[in-house]
Amino acid sequence: MTQRLTRTEPALPIGIVHLGLGAFFRAHGAVYIAEAQAASGGDWGILGVSLQSATTRDQLAPQGGSYTALALGPEGQTARHVQIVQNVLVAKEDPAAVLEAMADPAVRIVSLTVTEKGYCHEPATGRLNPDHPDIRHDLTHPLPVSAPGFLVRALAMRRVRGLAPFTVLTCDNLPQNGHVVRRVVLDLAGRIDPGLADWIAVEGRFPSTMVDRIVPATKPEDIAAVARLTGMQDAAPVVHEPFRQWVIEDDFVAGARPDLGAVGVEMVCDVTEFEHMKLRMLNGTHSSLAYLGYLAGHETIADCLSDPVFGRYLDRLWRDEIIPALTAPPGTDLSAYAGALKARYANPGIRHRTWQIAMDGSQKLPQRILGTLTAGIAAGRPCPGLDLALAAWSIYVGGTGLDGQPIEVRDPLADRLRAAALSGDPIGALLAMAEVFPSALAAPLAPRLRAARAALLQNGVTAALEQLP
Repeated sequence: MTQRLTRTEPALPIGIVHLGLGAFFRAHGAVYIAEAQAASGGDWGILGVSLQSATTRDQLAPQGGSYTALALGPEGQTARHVQIVQNVLVAKEDPAAVLEAMADPAVRIVSLTVTEKGYCHEPATGRLNPDHPDIRHDLTHPLPVSAPGFLVRALAMRRVRGLAPFTVLTCDNLPQNGHVVRRVVLDLAGRIDPGLADWIAVEGRFPSTMVDRIVPATKPEDIAAVARLTGMQDAAPVVHEPFRQWVIEDDFVAGARPDLGAVGVEMVCDVTEFEHMKLRMLNGTHSSLAYLGYLAGHETIADCLSDPVFGRYLDRLWRDEIIPALTAPPGTDLSAYAGALKARYANPGIRHRTWQIAMDGSQKLPQRILGTLTAGIAAGRPCPGLDLALAAWSIYVGGTGLDGQPIEVRDPLADRLRAAALSGDPIGALLAMAEVFPSALAAPLAPRLRAARAALLQNGVTAALEQLP
């Protein structure tokens, strides 16, 4: 019998609490932090927090928090034993323990990957959604359930105890993600205690970040591959592409952070241009390929890239619609970046499912696609490729594919999206959803999306792509 993976390094003091210990952070940020700890020390052990499920805790606990990160390159697979996570708590089981951990003076950073919907905000405005069920709970209960609630209640405890706040380091794909989480935290804190909100506004730090690494969902065959490569049974490995990038605004409480610059993290004054480049060029095309590719019967992004029609579509999106709306970060060639993205997408070792990327579209589209469309409208530049992607989304959320087969739509607004998509005017009904679409976009987009949707329904995905100007 294969031996169970276990920790081989001594335990580290906890310096970081991470909310939302999913596959992405374990394959990206945790690896960087482990390398920084090894390079420069500093007591940066991570305490993971699962906000909902006990699964990750139950998988990692017998392994001392350690796990395997499996790089899937075109040339083969490479396994790495990651031991920076010291323990995992489950917030639903013991929220008080999570708050105490966050209030520990040794904790200087609380990082989070809770996905776009975890911020309990309205994507179209970036503001806290006070009607969100979790926020309604957290406004009246000292033991929270939402990520913003845990941040606010833990910061309140630190203030009462005379401690400095922790730095809030968001690692989610949101434009100006540091500004978003700061706004949400201040909105919630202000509703609970205006004095607390004032203290956080002055003393707190919320650096924005840009994260980039493709991390598909772990499959049973990946677990088997890890066992073959390492001779160890790992219940919770993560798989990822070889490429990685992390850009962080260097703005931390008292300057306390791991030596991330020593291990390749780009520490900058302003992450905005990097962030727009990645969200629109990578995430925007990922979502476009997800909806159109799924409707065309392609299971993965690599499958889409094996179809020359999709390859030409991708090149066109970057060249004619997305790059003209961007300002390149210093020293970056956006055309070369597009070429590198295309090669990453085509990596046969990465099976990133279109259905997985298509999840939570109502939360993702504002930052991934609508920003480019807004810039295009302002410049008088048509974006028929992105119009087609949004039209594909409008069909997808109706719950039935072009082949008549049912689609399992996962989205926090799934019921409302389905009702809108099945109404007499699906495009008009979807554009009227203010949580997703700014009102200024509805009038210019409506006729374009109706035409794009008609092209998909009448001719299918391949023909619609081939007919793009």
